Amino acid sequence: MLGRTRRADYVLIGIVVALVGYGLLVLSSASVVLAEGRFGSPYFFLRRQLVSLGIGLVIFFMAQRIPYTVWKRFAPFFLILSVLLLVLVFVPNFGFTHLGARRWFRIGTFSIQPAEIVKLTFILYLAAWLEAKREEIREVWQGVVPFVLVLGVIATLILLEPDLGTLMVVAGAGVFMYATSGARLRHLGVLALLGLLAFLLAVRLAPYRTERLLAFFNPGADPQGIGYHINQSLIAIGSGGVWGRGLGHSIQKFNYLPEPIGDSIAAILGEELGFVGLAVLIALFLAFILRGLVVARRAPDRFGRFVAVGIVSWLGLQAFVNIGAVSGLVPFTGIPLPFVSYGGSALVVALAAVGILVNISKHAHL
Repeated sequence: MLGRTRRADYVLIGIVVALVGYGLLVLSSASVVLAEGRFGSPYFFLRRQLVSLGIGLVIFFMAQRIPYTVWKRFAPFFLILSVLLLVLVFVPNFGFTHLGARRWFRIGTFSIQPAEIVKLTFILYLAAWLEAKREEIREVWQGVVPFVLVLGVIATLILLEPDLGTLMVVAGAGVFMYATSGARLRHLGVLALLGLLAFLLAVRLAPYRTERLLAFFNPGADPQGIGYHINQSLIAIGSGGVWGRGLGHSIQKFNYLPEPIGDSIAAILGEELGFVGLAVLIALFLAFILRGLVVARRAPDRFGRFVAVGIVSWLGLQAFVNIGAVSGLVPFTGIPLPFVSYGGSALVVALAAVGILVNISKHAHL
């Protein structure tokens, strides 16, 4: 039973509001050229993002009012349902392909990306499972093996799309949660080794991933080929300098930089708002991570703590990988920047996750 509820964590809410607002500001500029060229309306993508924001806010307000312990009972059902949705993207005439990846299916005029839903449902399921197992987590057959099997099923489906970036985020969040449950260090070492071997195998099986990895180590080797994306990103950030060219004055968004409203939106931000603009963005994400960890530390039970750690790990890791990719710190993986990149599924699910996190904060021990 949960105790008396307290006021929601308005600092956490304020940080998320700032991130979403910052994202809309940048998207309003980064998307105009692409929207005008494809749809004849410079604010097409911004309007659709606002619709997604409206849906996300409704779900956020619902999630922050529902006691977070409710999700524990339905976690297995939601995970199975989201895995079935992952399977649906491979069904002919239902799922569709974009830029060589099969990650979406349509409902009316909107596209749904099940991998985004799986990020949250996997965290909820894993939190419930970790709480139920307790000391059994430290055993191989009761702890490590079931964890690897569940993650393996999800990983296989995501890798078939293919979406290695999302897989890294899901696996990373899962390992963080597993580590905080009291797992043995040698088991975590084995998981890290298995993850490295799986990553190398995934790279080996897809030549384009090998090329991306080589481009990461030597971006100048093929500037008009596989190194084009990272080189254009670095040009965008470098040309922004300290203060940037000014909002709306990006050059790279004029069909020079691929995916200016998705994977590369942080590079457009750096070009228009400069180092200062990127520093503000990074500071907001760091503030979100720190505040989320405070919620996790004060959570009244293990389930709440695991859920909070999972949500913070997922969104924080995804932000680091995205910003790191456009900055040349990690290889390109093709994942969106949370709360900022264009994408309805990602924004709605992220806001739902924050709603659950806020509800946990209402029951926190002070």
